[in-house]
Amino acid sequence: MQASVQHRVLIDALVPNTKVVGRISQLVVDIALVVGGVLLVAICAQIAVRIPTTTVPITGQTFGVLLAGGALGSRRGSLSMLAYMMVGIAGLPVFAPGSSPLGEGQNIHFILPWSGNHGAVWDMSSGGYIVGFIMAAYLVGFLAERGWDRRASVPLAMLLGNLSLYLPGLLWMAYLIGTDWVHPVGRPLGELIAGTGTLDKTLRGGLYPFITGDALKLLLAAMVLPGAWTLIDRLKR
Repeated sequence: MQASVQHRVLIDALVPNTKVVGRISQLVVDIALVVGGVLLVAICAQIAVRIPTTTVPITGQTFGVLLAGGALGSRRGSLSMLAYMMVGIAGLPVFAPGSSPLGEGQNIHFILPWSGNHGAVWDMSSGGYIVGFIMAAYLVGFLAERGWDRRASVPLAMLLGNLSLYLPGLLWMAYLIGTDWVHPVGRPLGELIAGTGTLDKTLRGGLYPFITGDALKLLLAAMVLPGAWTLIDRLKR
């Protein structure tokens, strides 16, 4: 019974409660928070490292997604990731850099100059992960609303969110490899990733390269949320 009790998430402790003013004021605040989540992940996407064994760059997006879900809650967190995906589909360069400029010579990019990518997620080898952002933000937000963002269980909440992100990402990459989908560089995706079969290529291209980095981002996000709650409690005292 206790697990079903809904707590305030971090942003509710930082932003004044506008519900006493009216629904319009609350709607404006919610829209601003969703836009803030989009901007956070878009900036994190510009911290990118391309490695030769996969077409998906290592980025800071996972950190942004987990933080947005935990700070905004399930509804606003998942809406911000849905908006992020739709903004990229609409043509704004909010996704991680594509094959250029990190293709030849430049393999590390840090925010500026802005080199964002855009396009339909179903035409991207990383498209499944972007869909997974929505699931991860919702799950972490849901757990944060149950108090998981301010106690020892916060790393587990972040881990579960990270796993939910990988599920559609790996399934989509496996589908593209199995159907000989042609990457924008002009070669089938399966030829760009080393391995002996669809499963092996999928794990080599979509999981193994990211385990260490995602573990670090997960721990960082798991430290930020409880740390922010501790700071808020001290300021209130």
